[in-house]
Amino acid sequence: MEETVYVSPLGKTWIFDIDGTLCKHNGYKLDGVDTVLPGVKDFFAQLSEEDKVIIVTSRKKEYASITESFLKDNGIHYDAIIYDMPYGERILINDKKPSGLITGIAVNTERDVFMQQRFEVDPKL
Repeated sequence: MEETVYVSPLGKTWIFDIDGTLCKHNGYKLDGVDTVLPGVKDFFAQLSEEDKVIIVTSRKKEYASITESFLKDNGIHYDAIIYDMPYGERILINDKKPSGLITGIAVNTERDVFMQQRFEVDPKL
């Protein structure tokens, strides 16, 4: 079931994991190739040019070439990618604006299922 998350019209910073989030978990190891998850290409195609995308991954830097080729070939734009991250939790900490706008949002998905949230701009935020 899709959930709607209301966000402001301001530019966004999107932070993504790769394996199990944008593509099949460890497909590059198990299948010899990454497989993009349904919905990922459509999501990235609708991002604003103003938005920034950061990818964090536990993949070793030695997989940078195949990882970045996969992202490019599938239209997954990113501004920065960080390899060799720990396998544990990724914790987002951010302040909220004096207006009350919550500026930190976290989404946890099922493995190998792209997020079921739909982000909709609320101009009142």
